[in-house]
Amino acid sequence: MTSIDRLINLCPPPPPPTAPTTDWAAVEQSLGMPLPADYKQITDTYGPGTFCGFLHLYHPHAHTSWTSLTGPMSSTIRAQLQEEHEQSTLPLPADPQDLFPLAVTDNGEYLFWVTRPADSPDEWTLAANQARSFQWYTYDGNLARFLTTVLSGQETVPVFPSSLLDHGAFFTPLAPAANLPTVQPEQSSAMASTSDIRAWAREHGYAVPDRGRIPAEILDAWQRANTR
Repeated sequence: MTSIDRLINLCPPPPPPTAPTTDWAAVEQSLGMPLPADYKQITDTYGPGTFCGFLHLYHPHAHTSWTSLTGPMSSTIRAQLQEEHEQSTLPLPADPQDLFPLAVTDNGEYLFWVTRPADSPDEWTLAANQARSFQWYTYDGNLARFLTTVLSGQETVPVFPSSLLDHGAFFTPLAPAANLPTVQPEQSSAMASTSDIRAWAREHGYAVPDRGRIPAEILDAWQRANTR
């Protein structure tokens, strides 16, 4: 039995169809990199949605930039990581440019691929960091194995809440959205600095710290206001 089979047995997906057919060649061309086979199979099987009401996988058919695999958030998050790395002596699990976000939690933690080696995505491992600290967790395996071990309770992620499995393993699909584009390419506005985002947030009444992680809801609000 494969890791995907074990995941499906543990956490049944919604009935198909859950999303439009994904043109993975177009998605990979938009991102400028290949993607792991297990990620593509999981997102094709489950569609956009949330595991345990907490972990939102980034998806080419996501309804907002906050959870879009091909939207502008990846550039913004990596720019923020780079800034934090330059301001702190605390180590990262990899170079910020080798960390590509593939999921976000309701608490604002991000789950990343460690994209090394760049041309062998099925060998990529995972890393997650805590939203309001520099604590990191690493997993030496792919997404399918990670989800299976975490949702079965075999693996505990220190940056995730202890109540994650209080209601068991379940997946909640997002309701279909009209006129949703297949691929949402990254916009140039995503290249703004984190200082620009902080300034915009303050001008619009958001409480944002001078240093450290910009909350996910502020990043999402900035993207919605500035992405055209």
